[in-house]
Amino acid sequence: MRWSRSSDEEVEANIASIQHEQAIYRRLGRYNGIVPCLCFSDTSTELRIMENGDLQSYLYRNKPPKSLQLSWFRTMARTLAYIHAQKVIVADIASRNFVLDSDLSIKMCDFTEAIDMPLDTCMENAGFGGYSVQTDIGQLGAVMYEVVVGEKCEFDIFEGVPVEASRGVWPRREELPSTEGLWVGLIIERCWTEGAFCTAYDLRRALEAVEVDDEPVYTKA
Repeated sequence: MRWSRSSDEEVEANIASIQHEQAIYRRLGRYNGIVPCLCFSDTSTELRIMENGDLQSYLYRNKPPKSLQLSWFRTMARTLAYIHAQKVIVADIASRNFVLDSDLSIKMCDFTEAIDMPLDTCMENAGFGGYSVQTDIGQLGAVMYEVVVGEKCEFDIFEGVPVEASRGVWPRREELPSTEGLWVGLIIERCWTEGAFCTAYDLRRALEAVEVDDEPVYTKA
């Protein structure tokens, strides 16, 4: 018989997850690229409503021009650099965890899987369970790919890893899609190459150098 948690255990686990995320929000404080928290309680976190919903759903309905995409990418990288400076590894960066305000500015949310490292941690060398600054950058590259191409992409450090394993590994290149010929494809490729960007600040600098002609990047049927 498969063992399952009792309802009381599930409630306790959910409350622990909520309180862990609240601790992350408290450490991060107010930052323009993170959804503002309005209030905390022992069992819930109230965030400000983002009128245009999550990025994943927006991409399903819309075709953002390059100028908007680039604005998002720069904000994402800048926000990730800030988060790492607060000694936090996000560990779960996906299009569903970015939301869009009324003016289509983008913000990050959902830190239930985030890892708060000691405040004296050297983040470039830090890691936990296979997650690190580098895997955060790799996951952000997958989000960028999804925005540019319009198709979901997974950067999964536990893909093909035995179920009993407690530590993920860097995905093999063949598990990720080709970036050949893509706009910002070289930057995405570097996100997926461990160590190519030492920090999110390096990724931000690369994105700041990108120029855009504001042509639509892809079309949908």
